[in-house]
Amino acid sequence: MAILIKKKEGESANSLIYRFVKRVQQGGVLRESKKRRFSSRTPNATSVKKSRLYKIKRTAEIERSRKLGAF
Repeated sequence: MAILIKKKEGESANSLIYRFVKRVQQGGVLRESKKRRFSSRTPNATSVKKSRLYKIKRTAEIERSRKLGAF
């Protein structure tokens, strides 16, 4: 996704920056980088298993408390 912009002869710095920004927006570079910035890694199998076991345990505790009249 490298974008290469060369300064044309007699071109001002502002127009060079304008062309660069235009190319970046059209190429979808910003959109892709923002997507990657906030993406999270997939959890490994051990952490998924731990969280599921915790959820099952917590649900059982709540059910038990409801039966006893605490909730």
